[in-house]
Amino acid sequence: MIGPVGIAALFAIFAWWISTGAILLVVRLADRRGKDTHLTLTVVALAIFIGGLWGYHETLGRSDVLGTYFAFVSVLAIWGWIELAFLSGVITGPNKLSAPGDISEWERLIRAWGTVAHHEILLLFMLLGLFFISWDQMNVFGIGTFVILYFARISAKLNLFFGVPRVNTEFIPTRLIHMPSYFRKSKLNWFFPVSVTLLTFAVAYFIGRIYGAQILGDTVGFTLLAALSALALLEHWLMVLPLPDAKLWRWMLPSPNVLNKDLRSEDAHGL
Repeated sequence: MIGPVGIAALFAIFAWWISTGAILLVVRLADRRGKDTHLTLTVVALAIFIGGLWGYHETLGRSDVLGTYFAFVSVLAIWGWIELAFLSGVITGPNKLSAPGDISEWERLIRAWGTVAHHEILLLFMLLGLFFISWDQMNVFGIGTFVILYFARISAKLNLFFGVPRVNTEFIPTRLIHMPSYFRKSKLNWFFPVSVTLLTFAVAYFIGRIYGAQILGDTVGFTLLAALSALALLEHWLMVLPLPDAKLWRWMLPSPNVLNKDLRSEDAHGL
């Protein structure tokens, strides 16, 4: 028997893998169909977002194991819809152009922000909104899940902007074909050690809280957060380590749209 900690850790890993794969799959299929498929897909999937908000609200007063799992899954649903809207090109930013060849770092930063501005603003408002409705509530694992996803994603984007040895291109959708021009492939930047150090501390902190938990719901909740933080840490290290993690999802995806033929899959490390 692996016990509740092992089950929760495996659940977090599986939920991360299957939700990522599902989003990549539907976006890839939308790429192949073209036209207004991306917008239609995002609108239809709005039901998942609404269901996530409902589930998040309903679990705020629960401290049991089921409530903890439900809060975690609900936030993944919220985050997943926002990620789907981003990868579908529906909610991104006003800048749809690739970066010019010779521009200053400041202009590159402004243009890069323009490619993701609407998406980042939506995430920030969602973070603040979830904080507001969960203030002084019993179940903190929903908001904890969103906080980890939020700051890990910002950290990953900054590292791609500053430069890392391995840059993901394999899963870039056709609607975001301009974004890799703002990535930089280079030796480690100054921000990478800061990122992995903070994520390592987060993993250690949540592991410590597992052993200090008084009720089973808290044990499961902190295990979910520890596993999610560990996955975020792993994704950061995969910007450096030459591991073929893209194979985790490549087998389930149809071939990419012809517009992506110039992207180099051998440099990919997953999302």
